[in-house]
Amino acid sequence: MTSTRTRRLLGRAAAIAAGYAADRVFGDPARHHPVAWFGTAADRLEKRIWADSKPRGVVYAAVLVGGPTAIAALAARRFPNAALAAVTWASLGGTTLARTGERMADRLEAEDLAAARELVPWLCSRDPSQLDLDGVARATVESLSENTSDAVSGTLLWGAALGAPGVVLHRCGNTLDAMVGYRTPKWGNFGWASAKFDDAINWPPARLTGIATVIAGPDRAGAWRAWRDDAPAHPSPNAGIPESTAAGALGVRLGGATAYDGGVEHRATLGTGHAPAVADVRRAVRLTRRVQDITAALCLGGLLLAAATR
Repeated sequence: MTSTRTRRLLGRAAAIAAGYAADRVFGDPARHHPVAWFGTAADRLEKRIWADSKPRGVVYAAVLVGGPTAIAALAARRFPNAALAAVTWASLGGTTLARTGERMADRLEAEDLAAARELVPWLCSRDPSQLDLDGVARATVESLSENTSDAVSGTLLWGAALGAPGVVLHRCGNTLDAMVGYRTPKWGNFGWASAKFDDAINWPPARLTGIATVIAGPDRAGAWRAWRDDAPAHPSPNAGIPESTAAGALGVRLGGATAYDGGVEHRATLGTGHAPAVADVRRAVRLTRRVQDITAALCLGGLLLAAATR
């Protein structure tokens, strides 16, 4: 007789597989995206309660993460698998990420710098006006690797671990960090809680992404060396792992001077290869697709193994 625990784990695996398949076929929901609704609500609340204060920021993060997660938990009590499949599809951004990378590759290969710069904000928060074609290529490769962890691995791992509430908790926390989690005069205190929470919830997914990238290759030994030698020098406790392993796998060098709206940040280099060129962007797109599939297989395999273990 199949136990309740086994049925629950098998149902969770099926729900995650359905959500992942929906993302691969359809991409992000084209209209009425829940993450867009959340972003609008977060922006409105920030305008009402912002202050240069850590306690205010803690309240802000607690309300915006706790509220949606509680709603997801209530839905999951009655319809656990349907809720998980729906929020997995809504939260995954892997297909849209890869498609954006392909659009960028088209523009870079056409040497259309103006069009390439227009697409940069879809991937990261850098200052496009400071980037030439190779600079845009580097920003794209770095963003594809980091966002694979944020937009795919986090959703899959927290969905496997906690079901629909885990997916919602991760997506809300990651979105808040992208909105207010910056070390700037305006956000340094107010966004502190959002940034720290994002660091915590992305610690496991970043390392899962690193493992998947080492498996994906094409240079597995190079990916592992870059993780071991270079990732600790990255200012983020998490982003250095997907970026360094991608650099090693592709045989490129990431990091260095990075131009943001607020100025230039000098980062340690990741990897020992050549600086990313236009041709490397399409290679990075292929890599993110492989990493996404491997991450999904690892999460689903973990659930199936747990279901088979009595």
